[in-house]
Amino acid sequence: MTAVPETSVVFLWHMHQPDYRDCLTGEYYFPWTYLHAIKDYTDMAGHLENNPGSKAVFNYVPILIEQLVDYDQQLNAYLSKGEPLTDPLLAVLTTAERPEPGSEQFADLLQQCTRANRERIVERFEPYQQLMSLYDNSLTLDSGERYLNQQYLTDLCVWYHLGWLGETVRRDNPAVEALQQQAYNYTAEHCRELLQIIYGAVSGIIPRHKKLAELGQAELITSPYAHPILPLLLDLNSTRDAMPAAPLPQSPEYPGGEERAHWQMRHGLAVFKQHFGITPTGCWASEGALSDATLRLLGEHGIEWSATGDSVLFNSLQGDGNREASEHIKNDPNSRHTAFQVGQGGVKVFFRDDGLSDKIGFEYANWHADDAVGDFVHHLENIAKAAPKDTHTVISIVMDGENAWEYYPENAWYFIDALYKKIEEHPYLVTRTYSEVLHPESEATATNPISLEHLCAGSWVYGTFSTWIGDSEKNHAWDILCEAKRAYDQVIASGKLSDEKTAEASLQLALCEGSDWFWWFGDYNPSESVRDFDRLFRQHVSNLYTCLGLVPPDSLNTPISTGSGAPANGGVMRQGHQ
Repeated sequence: MTAVPETSVVFLWHMHQPDYRDCLTGEYYFPWTYLHAIKDYTDMAGHLENNPGSKAVFNYVPILIEQLVDYDQQLNAYLSKGEPLTDPLLAVLTTAERPEPGSEQFADLLQQCTRANRERIVERFEPYQQLMSLYDNSLTLDSGERYLNQQYLTDLCVWYHLGWLGETVRRDNPAVEALQQQAYNYTAEHCRELLQIIYGAVSGIIPRHKKLAELGQAELITSPYAHPILPLLLDLNSTRDAMPAAPLPQSPEYPGGEERAHWQMRHGLAVFKQHFGITPTGCWASEGALSDATLRLLGEHGIEWSATGDSVLFNSLQGDGNREASEHIKNDPNSRHTAFQVGQGGVKVFFRDDGLSDKIGFEYANWHADDAVGDFVHHLENIAKAAPKDTHTVISIVMDGENAWEYYPENAWYFIDALYKKIEEHPYLVTRTYSEVLHPESEATATNPISLEHLCAGSWVYGTFSTWIGDSEKNHAWDILCEAKRAYDQVIASGKLSDEKTAEASLQLALCEGSDWFWWFGDYNPSESVRDFDRLFRQHVSNLYTCLGLVPPDSLNTPISTGSGAPANGGVMRQGHQ
C-alpha cells in the first residue's frame, strides 16, 4: 500500500470587531470587543498553549488591537487609580453612580445583560437562569422593570460576565469558582475581583500571542486598518465581476478610493507592528475580498500571501484567461488544495475549503466533540489520499475565530482541544502556518503554485460582494459614505484643518469605510443587530462631519435599514456557499 504524503492543514482564525466607540467622546456603545476578548481570544491562545505540537495563523485586525489596548489601559487605570471606565456595561461593576431603577438607561443595561446564548451560556448556570427568568417575567408586566433594583442589576451583570468568560479562564482561576459559588448578593468587593479577572484576560491577549509566534506555533497577520472592502474602495464596478447584473450605488466610484486603500494598509501595518513588534508577511484582506487590483496593492505593501473563499476560485476558473488552470483542476479537483499564483510574481493566494470551514462554523456545535473531530479528520484524510503527488497539499480552514464558539457546549473547549490533539497524533496530517508552507524546510513539503492569469473579484461569502453592496439599502449606505468622502476631500483640499485635525478626520473616515456596516444592512438580518449597527454607522459618519467642522446632514437622523430576518447564528457568520 502506497504511503500517503504528508499533508499540511492550516487553521487561519480571524479575530475582528469594528470600533464600537464614539471617537469624539470615547464612550463605548457596545461591549462586544472585551466580551470576545475574555471568552474567545483568550481561549484560542489557551488551546494552542495546551497543545504545543499544533500551529495556527491568527489574524488580528488593527482596529480590534487598538480597542484591546484601550480596554487594557482603562481597566488598569481604574484598578490602580479609580479612574472611570467609558464602557457603560463594565462601569456597572465599579463604584460609579448607577442609573435609577425604572430609568431608560437602567432598562438598557438590563437588556444588554440578557444578550447571551440562552442554551449554552444562560441555562448552564442556575443562578443566571433564575435571574433571566425574573427579567423575562418583568417584561410581561406594565413597567415591570421598576421592580428590579440595583442589587438585581449587579447580580445580573456579574453573571453576564461570568457566563461570557472563556473556559481557559474559568477552569484555571479559583477566583472564578468562588464567584460562581457566591451565586447572588454580589458586593463591590466581588465586582472588583471580577474586574481583576477581566483585566488579566484582556491584558494577556497580545503578549500571549506574541509568545506563541516566538515559539513558532503561531503566525500573526493582519488586515487593512478598519477592515474595509479593498476591491470596492478601488472600484465599485468590481462588484459585477461575479454579479454582472447587480445594481450599484448612484455614485460611480468611491472618491479617491485608491489613496484610501493605501492609507488603510499603511496605517494598519503600522498599528500591527507597534503592538506585536513584527511586520506580517500575510494579510487577510477584509472579508477575504480580493481582485487583481487588490493583489497588486497588497504586493506593494510587502505582503507575500493572502487567502479567500473557494467560490472565488471557482468563479475565476470560468473565464477564458484561466483555461489551463481550469482544465488542471477539472481533471484533478483536489489539486485546488495548494497555493495559487495570480499573474506574474507577487502575492500567493490560498483558497479556503468552504465546506470544511462551515462544518465547524455551523454544523459541529450540535455534535458530540469526539464524533465531530472524527468526522472532520476523516474528510481531511480523504483529501490527503486523493491529492495529486506532484505538489504538496495544503488544506485551508479559514473562519471566524470568535463568533462560532458560543453555540458549542462550554465554548467549544472539548471540540478544539480534541481537534488539535487528533491532528498532532496523526501519521500524515500536520498543522502548519502559511509562511511555513511557502518556505518549507524540506523538498518533501515544497509547494508548486498553480498559475492563474486573472482573479474574479469576490469575497469568502458566496464568492461575491453581495453581502456588502448590490441591494437598495447597502447601496444607499455607500452613497451616504461617498457623499461624506466628497465633503472630506473638499475640506482637506481647503487647508483649513490643522495637521492634528486632519489626522483625526482621516481616522474617523477610516471607521466609516469598514465592512461591518454594510454587512448588517438588509432584510435578512435580525432587527436588533441591524438597529445597533445602523445607528453606529450613522454616528460615525456624523462624527466625520463634525471632525471636518461641518454640520452633519439631517438625513443621518433617518435609519438606513431595519432588518427582519433570522439567519443562522444570529447573522454574525455566513456560510461560504449559498
